[in-house]
Amino acid sequence: MKIDIYQVDAFTDAVFGGSTSAVCPLNSWIDDTLMQKIAAENNLTKTAFFVPIADSVYEIRWFTPTDEVALCDHAALASAYVIFNYIEIDAQKITLSTISGDLDITKEEDLLTLSFPAHMPELYTESNPIFSLSMGIEPLKVLKSKDYILIYENEDVIKNLRPNIDVLRSLDLRGVCITAKGKEQDFVYRYFAPKLEIDVDLIASSVCSQLVPYWSKVHHKNVLTADQLSQRKGNLICEIQDTYVKIKGKAALFMRGEIIIEERTVPREGKNTSHKFAIAV
Repeated sequence: MKIDIYQVDAFTDAVFGGSTSAVCPLNSWIDDTLMQKIAAENNLTKTAFFVPIADSVYEIRWFTPTDEVALCDHAALASAYVIFNYIEIDAQKITLSTISGDLDITKEEDLLTLSFPAHMPELYTESNPIFSLSMGIEPLKVLKSKDYILIYENEDVIKNLRPNIDVLRSLDLRGVCITAKGKEQDFVYRYFAPKLEIDVDLIASSVCSQLVPYWSKVHHKNVLTADQLSQRKGNLICEIQDTYVKIKGKAALFMRGEIIIEERTVPREGKNTSHKFAIAV
């Protein structure tokens, strides 16, 4: 068995930036156990597998090194990059069918656009010392949606914060986003989700479905630029349209290769039985 594999950096215009995913196009589904083993062997935050099910429609699944997940924004962008550049070169729109619903992705030159339902965060008025304890600095305000959103004074604060991840694990929501007005961009942010075993702030564009409605009102405009100030840094263009947030980003191919998996029958010493082993070359 041979499987094509691509390693793509999403939300960046050059390799060694953004978030890295492995992408494996398939003609038909392979065994779940094998997909999980491939993801573990890749040892990246996400490995995506997809199968064509209709014209420009692909069923897609994502695996961490240990588990399958319902949705991954940067791996979706990476998968779309592979489809637009190596499978459907003339396509301008594709649909990724996920267990969380259909995700439409469009292409305009080298920009890929994902669309997420908008979630306007609400002001969180409860007194909770965990935010100052975990961050070391009291935020200007705390908002609440799918995640807690902590508003700070400026970009330098966001860059220099060193959160206490162990303290954040006790929060009831999935993660915490820290954000402020940017020096060159409309806003900057970092994101932590220790409850999902994400202790470092990788590029998380889907959190912008909460950030963009807020910053759009602050800046009084619908199109915003953003930087995620993670170690690898991500660049995004965001636009709010009615009840949706469109998130635009670029991607860069780091590596393209082939997985070769052979089944070999190996006799067990001293017995008349044998076992088959899948061997990746």
